[in-house]
Amino acid sequence: MTEKTLSEEIKWNAEGLAPAVVQDAVSKEVLMLAYMNKESLQKSIETGYTWFWSRSRGELWNKGATSGNLQRIETMAYDCDADALLLRVRQQGPACHTGRYSCFYQGVELPGAEAREEAQRTEGERFEIIGELERIIAERYAERPEGAYTTYLFEKGVDKILKKVGEEAAEVIIAAKNGDNEELRNEAGDLLFHLMVLLRERGLPLDEIMAVLKGRFGQPTTNKMR
Repeated sequence: MTEKTLSEEIKWNAEGLAPAVVQDAVSKEVLMLAYMNKESLQKSIETGYTWFWSRSRGELWNKGATSGNLQRIETMAYDCDADALLLRVRQQGPACHTGRYSCFYQGVELPGAEAREEAQRTEGERFEIIGELERIIAERYAERPEGAYTTYLFEKGVDKILKKVGEEAAEVIIAAKNGDNEELRNEAGDLLFHLMVLLRERGLPLDEIMAVLKGRFGQPTTNKMR
């Protein structure tokens, strides 16, 4: 679909605008909501970076042009009613003007939330912590809070992160050779954490790793997974 065709497909409101939801392509976290018009949609497609229409200032704005927190567009879609857009982006730095990773950081306490969370745990949400950890690592990558260990790793760069992955992998091997399952649990947790930090630093979604595993499973042409 061409930009012109897409522009004609979208059902713009009376002001010539449509809401655009921006999502982190790596962590899948929703980052912000803004508005697009035909011109900002065209500039977003042409440049590969997000452009919006500021309702308060009455002008186009290139997200991150001033702060450096640019959003490189990975994919773009629109909903079934053709009146809202979804942009999956590679976010550089925080998405929110407050310095937060996401604009949606103010939680709302709902009645029965604790009971629902407990029910989810008992229903077998075994790997829920992995998604939460991916989200937290994404926050640290964007916000770089002072004193946080993850900030330290990201600031030191990929070589430091790789060194830690190597060290933790060695510790896992030692723990397994020692037959110490308690030590192995701890070291395996450390290895998984540092591996997820590495994936975030490289901009590689965990979903893509899962897709590789799924693709290999049951394939007779490889001995990596049966």
